[in-house]
Amino acid sequence: MKQRRQPRPILAIASGGGHWTQLMRLRPAWEGLPVVYATVSDGYRHEVDPALLFVVPDGNLQSRVALAKMAVAVLLLVLRLRPKAVVTTGAAPGFFAVVFGKMMGARTVWIDSIANADELSLSGKKAKHFADAWLTQWKHLALPDGPHYYGGVL
Repeated sequence: MKQRRQPRPILAIASGGGHWTQLMRLRPAWEGLPVVYATVSDGYRHEVDPALLFVVPDGNLQSRVALAKMAVAVLLLVLRLRPKAVVTTGAAPGFFAVVFGKMMGARTVWIDSIANADELSLSGKKAKHFADAWLTQWKHLALPDGPHYYGGVL
């Protein structure tokens, strides 16, 4: 008997704090669809239970070694999941997921954090090259070629 193949999931990924909070506010958008979450802290597991939550190492530009470990962990996660889509509110883990997801043929969505009111985040500026939908939560930061504005998450 042929084994039924699981549908490819949506990978919803963000770093902690406000990035994670904004990602959680988007949950109704993928209700009823297969979704897997990833972030930098196991402390968020209760927010997505019973969905799967993967934890990747935290890292930023101040610690290149930690950032490299994060990149490898996100790459392995994307290779394992082969997501149909990647949705992120940033920062670094979302950036790597958008890059690697795009390379694997996933649709990718970058939503720059609402905290970036004066200019796009560094990750957001770089994500434009890999995101199918490149979005800002500030109307005055929107440009004709992106990022686009459709409202705020918070």
